[in-house]
Amino acid sequence: MTTQQAPAARVLEELRAWHEELRVQFPILAAHPEPAYLDSAATSQKPEAVLDAVREYLTTSNANAGRGTYPWANRTTALVEETRRRIKEFLHDPDPDRSGVHLTGGTTEGLRAVARDWLAPQLADGDEIVVPFTDHRANLHPWLEVRDLMARQGVRVRVRALPVQESSGDYDTAELARTVTPRTRLVAVTHVHHVYGADMHVHRVRRAVGPGVLICLDAAQSVGHMPVSMAELDVDFAVFSGHKTLALPGSGAVWARNARGPAFEPGGWDGSPNTTGAVALLAALDWLDAAGTARIGRWTRALAAQLTDGLRHLPSYEVLGCGRSLAADSPVARRQGIVTFRHRRVDSGDLGFVLYHEGFMVRSDSLCQGGRDERQRSVRVSLHVYNSPEEITRLLHALASLE
Repeated sequence: MTTQQAPAARVLEELRAWHEELRVQFPILAAHPEPAYLDSAATSQKPEAVLDAVREYLTTSNANAGRGTYPWANRTTALVEETRRRIKEFLHDPDPDRSGVHLTGGTTEGLRAVARDWLAPQLADGDEIVVPFTDHRANLHPWLEVRDLMARQGVRVRVRALPVQESSGDYDTAELARTVTPRTRLVAVTHVHHVYGADMHVHRVRRAVGPGVLICLDAAQSVGHMPVSMAELDVDFAVFSGHKTLALPGSGAVWARNARGPAFEPGGWDGSPNTTGAVALLAALDWLDAAGTARIGRWTRALAAQLTDGLRHLPSYEVLGCGRSLAADSPVARRQGIVTFRHRRVDSGDLGFVLYHEGFMVRSDSLCQGGRDERQRSVRVSLHVYNSPEEITRLLHALASLE
C-alpha cells in the first residue's frame, strides 16, 4: 500500500501535531474558532507570515516597481523580480533560463492572456484547439473568445471538446489521441478538477497528443495544495491564482516553458504591477515550502477520504465524480481535498444555507462549471492545511441529521 493509499485515519494521526502547529498561524481562524471554513477552492485563508510580509512592505518601502531609482522603488522592483524567480523554483522549473513568468490578477486573466496574446497570433484558417467543456468556465471561455475573435477576422478556428470518460470523469486520452489532427495547435487541460477533486492525470495528455502540440494547464486547484512540478508535467503553460495559494486576491501568474513556438509575451502595456500581491505571493510560497506541499496534499486527501467514507453511509447524499474513488480501498486516486455532493431531496442552495447556520461555510451553487452540470446546484467542501478531522466529523453529524 502506497503512502497516498494509506488509510485516512492513519495519515491524520501521523500528521496531527504538524497540522496543529500550522493551524494556529492563521489569525482569522484564531479570531473565529467556531465556524468551519470549508471553501478553500474558492479562496484560501492567509497565514500570519503572509500578512506580516504585506504589512512590513507597506510600512517600510511601498513604491512602484520599475518606475524609479530611489531605494524604496529599487527594493520593490527587486521583490517583484524575486517573486518571478521564486515561482519558477516553486514549480520545479527544469529550464529557468529559457522559461518566463508573467504576474497576473489570477487564473482567469492568465488563461485569457495565453489565449488572446499568445495563441491568437499563431492561428491560421483551419487550425484547431481542444478545450475542456466540463471543467471550470475560466478554462473554456477564453478559448471560445479567441475562436470568435478570429472569426471576425475571417479566420476559421475549430474548437473540439476534450474527451472525458463517462465512468470515471478522467480525460479519455485514447479518444484524445484520435481527436488530435495535424491542425491541432493547443490543448487546454485542468490539473485538479474544481468540482470532482480529481487529479486529471495530465502527464497522460502529452503521450496522447504527441511532442509538438502545446498544452496549457489550469493549475488553480493544485498549486499550493499539492506538489506541482513542471519538470514532470510536460506542459507549455501553467496558470494559477495567488488567492488560492494563501496569498492576496488579485495576484497570480502565467508560467511559460517557451520551448515550443515563440516565447510568451503579454500583449499591450503592462502598467503598474500589483506589488502588494507579489509580496504576498512570495511570502506564501516560502510558507508553503516550509510546511511541505507533499504533506499538505496528504492531509487534505485524508480529510476528503474521511468525508467521502462518511457520506457512503448516508443514503440521502450523492457524491459527484468517480464512484470508485469513494471506496476505502480505492484503486484510483482519492480526491484532492475537494468533495462535492447533493442531497437527493433537499435543494443544494437550501442545504448550504442550513449548513451555514450549523457553523459550516461551504459553496452551494453551480460552481462555475461548463457543460451539462452548469445549471445543477451542488454543495462543495474544499479543504486546506488548516482544516481538521474534528470539523469533518461535525459536518458529517450535521448532514446525518438531515437524512
